[in-house]
Amino acid sequence: MRGAILVGLTAVLLGAFAAAVAPAIAQGPGAGNAIQPAPLSAYGALPSLELVELSPSGKQLAFVTVSGEQRMLVLLDMATKAQTGGVSVGEAKVRNLQWIGETKVLITTSKLENLPEIGLINTELSTAQIYDPAKNKLIPILTNTRGEVLNGRPGLFQAMFSMASIIDSPEGPAVLVRAFHFDNPERLDMYRVDLETGRARLSEVMGRSVDDFILDPTGKSVARGEYDRVAKVWGLNLRGDQGFRETWKVSAPIDTPTLMGLGLNGSSVIVAADRPDMAQPGRPDAEYFDVDLATGVWRPVRFEFEPDALLFHPVTKRLIGASHAGEQGDVYAFVDPAARTLWTNIQATFAGKEPILISWSNDFRKAVVFTDSVQDSGSYFVVDLDAAKLTAVGGAYASITKDKVAPVQYISYAAADGLEIHGFLTTPPGVKDPKGLPLIVLAHGGPASHDGRGFDYWSQALASRGYAVLQANFRGSTGYGDAFMEAGYGEWGRKMQTDLSDGVRHLSGLGVVDPKKVCIVGASYGGYAALAGPTLDRGVYKCAVAVAGVSDLRLMVEREASIYGRRENISVRYWNRFMGADRLGDRSLDERSPAKLAAQADAPILLIHGRDDSVVAIEQSQIMADALRKAGKPVEFIELSGEDHWLSRTETRQRMLSETVRFLQAHNPPG
Repeated sequence: MRGAILVGLTAVLLGAFAAAVAPAIAQGPGAGNAIQPAPLSAYGALPSLELVELSPSGKQLAFVTVSGEQRMLVLLDMATKAQTGGVSVGEAKVRNLQWIGETKVLITTSKLENLPEIGLINTELSTAQIYDPAKNKLIPILTNTRGEVLNGRPGLFQAMFSMASIIDSPEGPAVLVRAFHFDNPERLDMYRVDLETGRARLSEVMGRSVDDFILDPTGKSVARGEYDRVAKVWGLNLRGDQGFRETWKVSAPIDTPTLMGLGLNGSSVIVAADRPDMAQPGRPDAEYFDVDLATGVWRPVRFEFEPDALLFHPVTKRLIGASHAGEQGDVYAFVDPAARTLWTNIQATFAGKEPILISWSNDFRKAVVFTDSVQDSGSYFVVDLDAAKLTAVGGAYASITKDKVAPVQYISYAAADGLEIHGFLTTPPGVKDPKGLPLIVLAHGGPASHDGRGFDYWSQALASRGYAVLQANFRGSTGYGDAFMEAGYGEWGRKMQTDLSDGVRHLSGLGVVDPKKVCIVGASYGGYAALAGPTLDRGVYKCAVAVAGVSDLRLMVEREASIYGRRENISVRYWNRFMGADRLGDRSLDERSPAKLAAQADAPILLIHGRDDSVVAIEQSQIMADALRKAGKPVEFIELSGEDHWLSRTETRQRMLSETVRFLQAHNPPG
């Protein structure tokens, strides 16, 4: 196809948001013409459109629409734009959609479970249902649950212990997933799901030591990673004529290798591993390796950038490329010619829009593309190369129009020790020359994660109320290489914290923000950073808001030890390394635990926590609230009923946002 794709926009479905009256943006220093903001409820609502997936042929589209707490799966015919199916999934938390051939869709959801009899305590578990539009019904998978007895024996536990794999077998499309059978407590076997009934039959035996695997296009595992939790050794096992054989093993007390998928020609597998023994002079160490299935020989696989993800063919399951989330948008590299042609056309069509590939047809002639930067609150499109057509599907936050999207700019600055820190600054819509603005430092979670330039509902909501928002990718963040992430080891409450306040000083020096009008906000690890601001990095912030924040580091690690049933486990070792502890119960962590330093807090603190949080227990906020009250420090504590760690419900997410803004306006008014 020559030139850019012809544009023909056709809106097909948009979700609705609740309306509310909202005040205009406060006129602070540096303000231009104020923009009437969208109501906070618009920012706090779940995206009205999400999980947009093309069918294998590209002829159909599946997506989830959300209104309030209600979710609905919708299927559309791309030629006629007619709805071909749809079913309500209610308030279930939908995590993923996968087409099963052209006729059915697998819907993966999750919920909190407590099943101490099989070692699950306060755990978010995934389940799935098959939607059959021909019968207009939902079919739960793995339906041989604890409540059923087959031939006098208990059946399967109805939860998924791996992502579902969809394959095109000679008998037709199939769903494969690992599951727990009460007859075999030492195994997590692979099961094949009957698409008509949801029942499952054993496909392949897998012991609990199998922590990773790669399936070939027929659904048979060709490589397995096995982890000995006592010896702390990970082994690569490859299938041969006589079954599996261990071809390589490595001591892995914390970082285990990862099996990524099949190699370029299908006769090898791609493994992510640390192999300093294969270092090449003058070149950075490779992160990915191609391992021959027959010989076990390893070869480094390199890209022109450090990938965040590898991409595999939907049918052959072979490696076709890689992607990286950069500061100026996602970057893709493809070795598959059809995929490369698709991406080249998308780049031309969306020049300056920073497109993200969401899904594509098996022949790479159609794709779903998402944009959410450059005054865009999130838009989905379908690209059709054969028809030279671009179809608009809808918006994630449709009521937040282009004029209400706050501008986001990339920034960098030097930390106190000279390390370059990258991040993003969001400024209020309508402010032409940002000077002397009130600032919110919004710290990301993880901490092994990172913020990007795309539409972020939290930072956009704060900017709409007149605040500048700094999202710094402090040391310990991903996306900037292993050395940058590893620079965060042992730096909780130390340099990871001052990387944030160094950003405040940088922006203050430029005159963009008022250093006397700064608050800190964050969730999860970001919640810890918000609590560490007033207690460990004092004199910088006027207030702090911690959502699902960690307040007692030693207690958090001890909880990880109790959950996994072994006091000395890989999770404990991971957190001790990141936090800078020598052993489980290391009391040096108390020196960087905000709950232990509550008497030092020099700013009011708002604590918000979901009661159903399975990642950071709500007790972390409870003990912080108690410590602050005992010390006579100003604190508010809000518990969100029925909410998890990810703020998956509209009502409680909106409340989190409205309470955060109320608190910030009370202690750091933008006017």
